[in-house]
Amino acid sequence: MRIFLFIAALFATGSSHADWHYDKQAIMGTEVHLQFWVDDDSRADEIKRAVMDEFRRIDTALSPYKEDSELSRVNREAGKGAVKISQELADIIQKSLYYSDRTGGAFDITFATLGSLYDFRKGESADIKTTESLLPAVNYRHIALDREQLNLAFKDPRTKIDLGGIAKGYSVDRAIGILQRFGVQNASVSAGGDARLLGDKRGKPWLIGIRHPRDRSKNAAVIPLENTAISTSGDYERFFIDDDDHRVHHIFNPATGKPTDTDAGDTGSDQDKLISVSIIGPQGFDTDPLSTSVFVLGKEKGLALIEQMHNFEAIVIDANHRMFFSSGLEK
Repeated sequence: MRIFLFIAALFATGSSHADWHYDKQAIMGTEVHLQFWVDDDSRADEIKRAVMDEFRRIDTALSPYKEDSELSRVNREAGKGAVKISQELADIIQKSLYYSDRTGGAFDITFATLGSLYDFRKGESADIKTTESLLPAVNYRHIALDREQLNLAFKDPRTKIDLGGIAKGYSVDRAIGILQRFGVQNASVSAGGDARLLGDKRGKPWLIGIRHPRDRSKNAAVIPLENTAISTSGDYERFFIDDDDHRVHHIFNPATGKPTDTDAGDTGSDQDKLISVSIIGPQGFDTDPLSTSVFVLGKEKGLALIEQMHNFEAIVIDANHRMFFSSGLEK
């Protein structure tokens, strides 16, 4: 009898079964959430580690806050002459430049020239004189990228870049690729306002909440989605209220070198100001920069841009807290 019990316990210990697995870690200045279904849960820890390690690798390379990152090295040296960069960084900058051209400069990673002078924790911003002085250096056309030689230079020595409007979308795509290589077919990965969904939630859609931009305890909408990406940009993510009672947030208008104006007033232009933008599309590498672009462009031009693009939809909330949808979501 004792032998039988020992053998039964041994087999029970070595068994594995299918189940959902979860992880949450602080990386890239936000919380990374991972949820996936795996048929053999003995591999769950290995999968979690591989996904989170990839987020850390990207953060190490692309963070503007880490002095030894590739991005920080570029910002120190590219204004003095061409510098060698990785294939990965070249690909991300190329995608960024594509959206700069496509949006007439509404998406522009050189916003960091002035954006780097803002400290949202301390409530500090660039003064008017500094803004006027550095504004000419905010222009994506100052970026000289040689993809064949993997060289990058800035034509204005004062120019700096920040990939905050595209790196998280890129990262969730990379995470999904890792999950697929492990054979995972159902998963959700999110980093801040960017999420990518693999398959459905085992026979039902994923329900993705779009946060109410003025009440963090509520959702403005809940969207059923599967096998897609969604990115949300809002003026509530990183901000402070200045001495004039204006909201100063992290989404910059490259044309002014200042945060995009989202304060509601008494004019009809408030109908065009946006405080939240969500873009749905095939991959985060596109939805992330598009959510920023539409936010800067405003409701009319932003929705018009999405209507021109195949397989993309938008949900926007204006300064008067009204919600609007692209035509594909109204059907």
